[in-house]
Amino acid sequence: MKSAVETLNPTRVRLTVEVPFEELKDSLDAAYKKINQQVTVKGFRKGKVPARVIDQRFGRGAVLEEAVNDALPKFYTDAVNEAELSPLGQPEVDITELKDGETLNFTAEVDIRPAIEIPDYSGIEVEVDAVEVTDEDVEKSVEQLRERFAATSPVERAAEDGDVVTIDLEAKVDGEVLEDGVAKDVSYTIGSGELLDGIDDAVKGLSAGEEATFTSELKGGSAAGKEAEVTVKVTQVAKRELPELDDEFAQLASEFDTLEELKADSRKRLENMKRYDQATQAQERVLDKLLELVEVPVPEKLLEDEINTRKHNLEHHQLGQMGLTLDKYLEIQGKSAEEFDEETREAAVKGIKTQFVLDELVKKEQLNVNQEELTEHLMRRAASSGMSPDQFAQAVVQQGQVPLLVGEVARGKALAAVVEKATVKDTNGEIVDLDDEDETEEAAEAAADSAEAEAEEKNEG
Repeated sequence: MKSAVETLNPTRVRLTVEVPFEELKDSLDAAYKKINQQVTVKGFRKGKVPARVIDQRFGRGAVLEEAVNDALPKFYTDAVNEAELSPLGQPEVDITELKDGETLNFTAEVDIRPAIEIPDYSGIEVEVDAVEVTDEDVEKSVEQLRERFAATSPVERAAEDGDVVTIDLEAKVDGEVLEDGVAKDVSYTIGSGELLDGIDDAVKGLSAGEEATFTSELKGGSAAGKEAEVTVKVTQVAKRELPELDDEFAQLASEFDTLEELKADSRKRLENMKRYDQATQAQERVLDKLLELVEVPVPEKLLEDEINTRKHNLEHHQLGQMGLTLDKYLEIQGKSAEEFDEETREAAVKGIKTQFVLDELVKKEQLNVNQEELTEHLMRRAASSGMSPDQFAQAVVQQGQVPLLVGEVARGKALAAVVEKATVKDTNGEIVDLDDEDETEEAAEAAADSAEAEAEEKNEG
């Protein structure tokens, strides 16, 4: 077999492959054997029909077609390996010549990973938010905890802001009650904004046994997005009573004996959260600076596929679960279809570039992933997916996605290595020391994953 490579552009090549006919022998034998098992010829036992009879009865062309289809993947792979290419996606194959007993010639056009030159990135500088926890932040955190321990007690009066009401709901569209538009004994806190638009105004001022009707756009269900006439009946009004903020509350709501200890712990937790957010922000901004330094051509077919994948996942998975159409989502977001398309394209380009650059860094820095790092990453991914580690690991293995997880960890390590050499200052002008290696790599993985989004599987090619 002989092969040659023609570069069509920085991300696409054409392979020209010439195969001597004798190299098709194994595939020809396999083709005759396969056809033998599928046909019946009078006078011959099944599977024992001679090749010349198959040629006479069914045509040599059918045998050659079967043999070539069987052989092409191997010859293509051999040509790719010989040229040391990194193909992306499936090739477009064209058989240019097939002479029985002489030769098989074909071409294969395929997108490839572009050659990327990583420049010196040690001079990258970024600014991030300072870690500042105010007394107001602490008070808000404690107040949220206090809300969780609120008690309710029924009252004989009209409903007010902050009350918890028990209600029955009935929704009609075009005068017809919806099958999924009836709900009984729903508990709702007035002012929470957790149900329908307009419900707060409707129930305020109602006492137990009273009802009101209002118009609202349904957020989910069979008539999502439609205007409905909603009747709400209040069956109970209950007043929320918050516990006193004292040492007794601290003992009730936490492992601490005093309110001051509880507040000190809240401050510490808020600081830790802001440090993690700061680390993530540093990764994202360093990544943006890194991408600005590197020229990365993006294969058009890969980009098109990535854009379509992102749109499909948004429309049929994320929005579908919320009962929203893409048009309704754009209306809520206040975006035109053109703006949405442009944003999707930009995100797809960034995701592809991120993976190309970080993968190149993995090679350049010779980064490896050990079992402990892979296990830790798997545990985090399992937690975010809502699955147990064992369930997630089993799904990953069954779907052949272990290399994808290894790639995620490696790219996180690559980005962490860039951040380590960058200068990171907060908004107060202070140098930020991201010295927690595990936290830095975890944040780096999150930043890299965020930029790549669903690009990973396609880019693995």
